[in-house]
Amino acid sequence: MTNQRRTVRSRLERLAREIAKFGAVGAIGFVVNLVVFNACRHLLHLAVVRSGIIATAVAIAANYVGNRYWTYRDADRTRRSRELSLFLLFSGVGLVIENGILAISHYGLHLTDPVSDNIAKNVVGLGLGTVFRFWSYRTWVFRAQAVQTAESFLAELPRQRDSRSEAASQASSSPGSRSRSL
Repeated sequence: MTNQRRTVRSRLERLAREIAKFGAVGAIGFVVNLVVFNACRHLLHLAVVRSGIIATAVAIAANYVGNRYWTYRDADRTRRSRELSLFLLFSGVGLVIENGILAISHYGLHLTDPVSDNIAKNVVGLGLGTVFRFWSYRTWVFRAQAVQTAESFLAELPRQRDSRSEAASQASSSPGSRSRSL
């Protein structure tokens, strides 16, 4: 039982480290997104959704570098084109979530002031997009760590079975453990 607790604790600690690293990369991406969005919107006077898409695309590039070389640096690197394709696909879905919320707020609800645009895009949209991205990146894009964990788990199964059968045979051979036959 204590071995299972250690395993669970170890997995939770690894997940906490992964979330912290993903969050740190995301914080940098957030700043990039915020600065580029507001520069496009207020300095270049681009349309709101166009500004959002440009900002998100620049942040996606920054986030890929951070996630590939820091958060998931131990993930499988042999299939880089597959990884990048999936990263861009799921980032694109996140882009649609993020900027869809902005479009609904700006054009659907007519909340057109700069504060409303920033809240819709950089708080609500980015928050929902981030949850989706975290799930999809760790599930589909940067998968090697999960595979290693599964392989190590399967490798330990025979050892666990052997130790259980050994414990059961010791318990049945002790004098106080014999049952009476009728």
